[in-house]
Amino acid sequence: MAITAAASRLGTSAFSDASLVELRTNWTREEAMIAIKAVYRHVMGNEHLMSSERLASAESLLCNGSISVREFVRGVAKSELYKSKFFYNNYHPRTIELNIKHLLGRAPYDEAEIIYHVDIYQNQGFEADIDSYIDSDEYIQSFGENIVPYYRGFSTQKGQKTVGFSRMFQLYRGYANSDRAQGNSGSPRLTYDLARNVATPVYTPNTGRELTGATVTQGGKLYRLRVTQAARGRGPQIRRSISEYVVPYDRLSATLQKINQRNSQVLSITNA
Repeated sequence: MAITAAASRLGTSAFSDASLVELRTNWTREEAMIAIKAVYRHVMGNEHLMSSERLASAESLLCNGSISVREFVRGVAKSELYKSKFFYNNYHPRTIELNIKHLLGRAPYDEAEIIYHVDIYQNQGFEADIDSYIDSDEYIQSFGENIVPYYRGFSTQKGQKTVGFSRMFQLYRGYANSDRAQGNSGSPRLTYDLARNVATPVYTPNTGRELTGATVTQGGKLYRLRVTQAARGRGPQIRRSISEYVVPYDRLSATLQKINQRNSQVLSITNA
């Protein structure tokens, strides 16, 4: 199901139909190599890797079953290769933004989250901070031992804040774009909005223009949701049924989760 009716403009169409990459029981070497490729692509922010840059030892351990996908992700994120691309040349808040994106599949929710990871790094070091993502309940509940992390930030789901959806687009600039190809790559994207505790506008990857009606910023307002109802039962959906909901900001997240559970599609979110 498409993330929103504006998926093509937002550049998220590639993720709407994508399947999870998971190593299940009795997986083959070919399936392990698919998982390895998916880990590199996601954790390295869609950055192209030379053959000489790949982590041959960690790949071998995964292929022979000595480590899980989660441990392979840990190895990639702690590698000198990862640090050279996303740590050494970035401001630290930018590194944390990318760590959250690469390892948890979403954007930071608030300033407290940035401060938490800065504190771990300053007191325990880079590797301890990487462990804090991969050993978190959020990572384990979302990906477990053998699912390759993916961009969860585009979907409404249990335990995820609505504001994460709009903030994700400050870190994501299209399916074919890498995290080092973005302009001003060393600077954090969300510092201003996180510090003010406001939602971030959604900008389309191709034009860089704000997507009208996709962002909510004030808790006292009402918002109108236009929703396409999913087909009932197993029969074909002959005519599309559209419903509207008017909800306050503090009920918006719960309402979106219910809509997602019914496999319905949000067409628009506007001020009521």
